Amino acid sequence: MHHRPVVTGLRLSAFGAHRGAAFALGPVTFLAGPSGSGKSQVLAAYEALAGLGAGATLEEAFPDPLGRIPDRALPDGQGRRGFRIGCTVDGPAGPVRLDLAVQAEPTLRIVGERLAVGGQILLATALRDPGRRSVQASWLTGGAVGVTRAPLPDDRLGTALLPLRVAGSTAGQRLVLAAAEQVVVALRSVFSCDPRPDRMRAPVPTGGGRLLGDCANLADVLRRTRHECGTRHALLAAAARTGCAGPVAGLDVRAPAQGPVTAVLDRGRAGPATELGRLGAGELRFLALALVLLTGPGVLAMDPAAELLSARQALTVLADGFDRDLDRRQSAELLRLALLSCGRGHVRLLAAVGEGAAEAARATPGVTVVDLIP
Repeated sequence: MHHRPVVTGLRLSAFGAHRGAAFALGPVTFLAGPSGSGKSQVLAAYEALAGLGAGATLEEAFPDPLGRIPDRALPDGQGRRGFRIGCTVDGPAGPVRLDLAVQAEPTLRIVGERLAVGGQILLATALRDPGRRSVQASWLTGGAVGVTRAPLPDDRLGTALLPLRVAGSTAGQRLVLAAAEQVVVALRSVFSCDPRPDRMRAPVPTGGGRLLGDCANLADVLRRTRHECGTRHALLAAAARTGCAGPVAGLDVRAPAQGPVTAVLDRGRAGPATELGRLGAGELRFLALALVLLTGPGVLAMDPAAELLSARQALTVLADGFDRDLDRRQSAELLRLALLSCGRGHVRLLAAVGEGAAEAARATPGVTVVDLIP
């Protein structure tokens, strides 16, 4: 059993290129396979569940719902098509299953949701009346009542709404709350990262020092970590010596009283500092991903569960093209950092990689490699 809620399984029953697919997720999981095998679809499904767990609407979680309908899926007699995804979240309440059925055509809406633990259904919803923008929900109550029935919105995850609807006065209600909160905490503790070197080169305004998903404000975040996270900043500087060309004495920033922030590689006695804007795309992606793996939710632009101590949450990093633009040395160093950080239980990584990184990962203990076939 995991002491921190974490997603240990992902199901794409009918989603994009996937049908009846189920993936076990470890602390470090790499998605491998040729182009068109559905690596990005797996990450998209996870990210959508994370958004729904954080309270997003279906439109926000699935901006392109028609693109998620399974290949060659035919409409039913009423012209409806959709997709189905789910996950397993392990934690103090045990393995909890969440399954979701979404209608994408003719209108985007949830048509069914199920939350279960140990084979016992805790929440079930179904679309009973297509003319109403709600689903009929029933959840375990226990005691004399047994089950509570009420309508829930058809555009939001019912599991995320349960803590607002369930009192917790019976053993059944407390079980429902424990399972729902475990799922919500795990899904909210997600940071999706795709560093964009073209957006990381220019100086950036001083801000809150929370890293964006495209890492465009890397310089501002380095300004913050240098002052507030000395140990982690030193670890990042040490990693830069492996991932960046030439001698590296440290990572520094130039932050005038008024004006943008510029990050630089300190070259020590070897010569003048090098602005990050002059680095190669692989070096910039390496620095950004290393920072994500070495830091925590407080330095990332994400919204973890505020009601739970950070020590009881595990950050999950999602990264598409994890090894894009990287050479073997940089990929190996990032894998080492991932195993180091994820081995402590505070961070988990789910990333899509190319065959070179996948081949190295298959020979590395502690890495789960999911091979996808188109």
